[in-house]
Amino acid sequence: MNIVFFGSDDFATVHLESLIGSTHEVVACVTQPDRPKGRGMKVIVSPVKECAARNSVPVFQPTSFKDEGFVEALKQFEAEVFVVIAYGRFLSQEVLDIPTQCAINVHGSLLPKYRGAAPINWAIIKGESETGLSIIKMNVQMDAGAVLAQEKILIEAEDTSVTLRAKMMQSGPSLLLKTMEDLMGGSAVCVQDTTAVTFAPKLTKELGHIQWEQSAEEIHNLVRGLLPWPTAYTFYKGKLLKILATEIVERDDEDCKPGEIIEISKDGFIVTTGLNRKQTSGVCVGSDFTQTPEVCLRLLIKQVQLEGGKVMDAYSFTLGHKVEIGLLLGRV
Repeated sequence: MNIVFFGSDDFATVHLESLIGSTHEVVACVTQPDRPKGRGMKVIVSPVKECAARNSVPVFQPTSFKDEGFVEALKQFEAEVFVVIAYGRFLSQEVLDIPTQCAINVHGSLLPKYRGAAPINWAIIKGESETGLSIIKMNVQMDAGAVLAQEKILIEAEDTSVTLRAKMMQSGPSLLLKTMEDLMGGSAVCVQDTTAVTFAPKLTKELGHIQWEQSAEEIHNLVRGLLPWPTAYTFYKGKLLKILATEIVERDDEDCKPGEIIEISKDGFIVTTGLNRKQTSGVCVGSDFTQTPEVCLRLLIKQVQLEGGKVMDAYSFTLGHKVEIGLLLGRV
């Protein structure tokens, strides 16, 4: 099939590469305009544009779909399918109507859960144990099209948004190629259950501000879900302190304030969070059963980055900044 590919980042690029290496024909690529970025305002080219150039695929970088010249150029390719992945812009109905079959999108969640810009991040932030990939027929509503294919992916305890995204980049291309074959054979579709819709809005820097009154699990999920940007953060002596790696630990103390450092070791430092008790298992002594006491779940901070500084393990940070037990984090 003739395909016009819409995408911008490395997630999109691995799918583009799989299509180029298949029996299908990528006749054109559409990607975001080159933009200056960073302190030096160096012009950055999207990974999709670089991939297309290496493979002699024509590239379009429209600033608006109101450009009639661009729309007419798309029509000339007589594409059967538009494949849209991490493009960063909604397609108008006029553009969606161009391919002879349909426009399809690869989305990083099990739709209808987590429609929106940041599905991978929000699945971790919300403490999900699984997520996945969905390939849908596109319409003008956000991520609301009929489902062509889905694949589940487990979210493991150590997963972050970075590692989960990498899993999807491994699984996505093969699922896309299979879906393309199904389209050629007239694949069945499944309408999304609108009663089960949840959303995954864009991430903001403010979202990363840790509220130590929350449970250890909630904060741990926030830390994992906001990598590599915007990252979770607190304040240390008035300076912003990024929290980059954490672990939930069990403690038997209760008389500490949220945000208080209660232990320092070579593993890092432990911070009190909102009370999140865990009932330990009972023990039998003779014929009597005794319920052991509840323990409190706290947060071990393992890796940090102080405003203006470099990433370091948390123990080195405590040594370099003479951090003491009893210090309260979070005060601006």
